[in-house]
Amino acid sequence: MEPATHRNGFVDAAFGLDGLARALAIALSLALSLGGIAGCGPSPTPKYAPAEAGAATEASHETVFLDSLEARTFGFFWEQTSDETGMSPDRYPTESFISVAATGFALTAYPIGVERGYVSREAAAARTLRTLQYFHEARQDTTVSGATGYRGFFYHFLEPETGHRFRDVELSTVDTALFLAGALFCQSYFDSEDPAETRIRALADSLYFRVEWDWAAIRPPILSHGWKPEEGHLPYDWVGYSEAMLLYLLALGSPTHPIEAAAWDGWTAGYRWGEFYGYEHLGFCPLFGHQYSHVWVDFRGIQDDFMRERGIDYFENSRRATLAQRAYAIENPRGWRGYGQSLWGLTACDGPLHTEQEVGGVPRTFETYWARGASFTEVRDDGTIAPTAMAASLPFAPEVVLPGLLAMREDHPEAWSTYGFLDALNPSFVFEIPVQHGRVVPEVGWVDSDYLGIDQGPILAMIENYRTGLVWKHMQTNTHLVRGLRAAGFSGGWLDDAPDVGDER
Repeated sequence: MEPATHRNGFVDAAFGLDGLARALAIALSLALSLGGIAGCGPSPTPKYAPAEAGAATEASHETVFLDSLEARTFGFFWEQTSDETGMSPDRYPTESFISVAATGFALTAYPIGVERGYVSREAAAARTLRTLQYFHEARQDTTVSGATGYRGFFYHFLEPETGHRFRDVELSTVDTALFLAGALFCQSYFDSEDPAETRIRALADSLYFRVEWDWAAIRPPILSHGWKPEEGHLPYDWVGYSEAMLLYLLALGSPTHPIEAAAWDGWTAGYRWGEFYGYEHLGFCPLFGHQYSHVWVDFRGIQDDFMRERGIDYFENSRRATLAQRAYAIENPRGWRGYGQSLWGLTACDGPLHTEQEVGGVPRTFETYWARGASFTEVRDDGTIAPTAMAASLPFAPEVVLPGLLAMREDHPEAWSTYGFLDALNPSFVFEIPVQHGRVVPEVGWVDSDYLGIDQGPILAMIENYRTGLVWKHMQTNTHLVRGLRAAGFSGGWLDDAPDVGDER
C-alpha cells in the first residue's frame, strides 16, 4: 500500500507552520528528557503535535513521552489508511492485505485525533464517512471471491485494490465486531447536526442493524468463529474468556438480529479462574484478550453474575492479569535476556523466525507471528516482547506500565521509529541468520521493522482512555452497547445511570 503522506492536509491544513514547530519542540524536549536519545538517530520527526503543547519544554517527563507516543501512533492510521476507501492495512511498511479489525481501530483513532488537535473535526468526519459508506456499499453475497462480506459480516482480510475477500479467509464474527465497535464510537462522538455527522450516525446504525448475529449462532446459543462459502460455518465457537467478550455484547444488543440471552451464560461457562504469580483472576494467555474489549467498554464498577460472585470487575481482572505477567517477567523462569520490571508484556505479535537455536547451550524454539502469553492456563514465551502488551495496559496499572514504557523507549531506541514503537523485539535472538520479519541488530537482538494495525490501535486508544477516558465516555452513551451490557446481566456503576434503551431480552 502506498504511503498517504499529507492526506487531507494533515500537516498543512490541520497544523500549519506553528503546528510543525510545536512538533519539533516536543521532539527536542523528549530528547532532552530521555538523556539525548529520543528523537535522535534514525527516527523521523513526527508531522504532528499534541493538542496542548504550548509549554512543551515545561511538560513533565511522562507527559512529553505520552504526547509523542500517542501522536506518532495516530499517524499510522491517518497516513497509512486509504483516504478513498477507509481500509487500513494489516501491517506497514511490509505490503499487506487489509485488516477489517485494524479498520475498526482506525475509526476509533479519528475522534482521538480531533480531540488532540492532530486533525480537524471536518477532516476526521470526512474520513469516517467515506469509510462507513464504502463498507456499507461493498458487495455482500456467497461468492467465493468478489465479495467483502455476507449477512452483514465482513471477511477477516480484504484485497487492498478491490476490497474483496483475501484468498480463502473466513467471514469473521469477532473482526466484524471490532470494526463495528469503531463505527459505533464514531456514531456517539460525531453528534452534531452537520450533514456529514448526521450521515455517519445513520450509516453506523445501518451497518450494525444488518448483521445477522443469530445466523452466526449455528450451535445456539453461542457464536461461531466464522463462515466460509466453501464449507459453511466453522466448526468451533467462542466459549471462554477472550477478546470476544465485545462480540457477545454487540450481538446481545442488536435490535434486529440478537442472539439468545442464554448466550452470555454459554460464553462464561468456559471461563477459567485461577492464580498466577500471586494474582487470582480470570485467565487468558495473551494480554490482548484482557485489552481489546476494554478499548470501547468501561468495565470499572459494572459487573455480570460471574464477576459479582468474585467481588471484582473485568477492569480489576485485567489489572491482575497485567501485574501477573510483569511478575512472571521479573522472575524470568526461562532465562530470557532483558526480561524484568522494565521489559515485559506477552501477546500476539510478530516474531523473528520459526526455528530452533541454542541459547546458553539449551535448544530453544522461536516463532514468527504467534499468540504469546503467560497465565495459569498456559505459557507461550519465546523471548519476544510486544510493546502493545504493556502500553495497552496503561489504564489498568499505570504505576508500573508508564515507567516500563519509558525504560523500553530509553533502553531500546532501535524499537522506536516513525509511528512509535515497532511491533516487537527479542533481545535473546542474536543469531546471524535470515529472519522472516525485521532485522537482527548486533549485540542487541532482533527487532521488528513493521507496525501492525491491531497492535497500534490498542496503544492509541488505551493511552487516551488513561488520559481522558474519551472512548469510554462516549461509548457509555451508545444505546446499542448499553442494551448489550444489560442483556448480559451487567449492572452497577455508570450503567445504572444510563438511560433506558428498551428491550433487554
